[in-house]
Amino acid sequence: MRIVVIVLAVLCTLPASARSPFSDAQLIDGFNRTVFGSEYATILQRTGLVGANYVRKFAGPVRFYIKNGHTAVSERKVRAFITSLNGHIEGLDADIVALPSRANFTVHIVRRRDYARTVRRDVFGRSNAPVRGRCMVRAVFSRAGIARSDAVIVADEGLDLFSRCMVEEILQGLGPLNDDRTLKHSIFNDESRFTDFRRFDRLILNMLYDPALPPGLPQADAARRLPAVLQRVRRAVEGP
Repeated sequence: MRIVVIVLAVLCTLPASARSPFSDAQLIDGFNRTVFGSEYATILQRTGLVGANYVRKFAGPVRFYIKNGHTAVSERKVRAFITSLNGHIEGLDADIVALPSRANFTVHIVRRRDYARTVRRDVFGRSNAPVRGRCMVRAVFSRAGIARSDAVIVADEGLDLFSRCMVEEILQGLGPLNDDRTLKHSIFNDESRFTDFRRFDRLILNMLYDPALPPGLPQADAARRLPAVLQRVRRAVEGP
């Protein structure tokens, strides 16, 4: 089985009855760009999986372990965001565990001075591993699904950066691994200044975790299913 590693660097809720301003075409385009694209295409080219053109997500429960190297306040915010995910994403089974051995998604909360060391030692296990971005997530996956993710969140450079890192890297570690500058309504856009789990991204994550789109589903097959998936998601997220 081929295993692919992707590294990405870098709560608001509307009433259920409020219809989003996004068209079906915009949402399907956003899904395709985030779920099937990759910021690090050269990694995929070396494995023969250019574009990782299959669905990438956890196949079963996601168990988070929070490794806190900052303050109790930072940990409480990360804990609150993680515990909110089941209520925002249908089909996701997320929980926080007390032991790292039980986790398949570790969130490292760090000070900037510890960022590079954490990425190299705790995420890659290599002293010469490249360190990119102001925060990052690494996902290891195959056609069977995401095996594990690690997010590194910098907490001592202001609330905006902390909040953006927390939301973007944790959500991307669940599967929509690509950033795209054309997605003006999404946090998955390095040029945006969003710091919350926005409606556009909530719809994408609900599409991704719909059971009709299993891990490993080829992009061409997903394309045929997406219109029906989106209509179910709209009803669940936005109401009739």
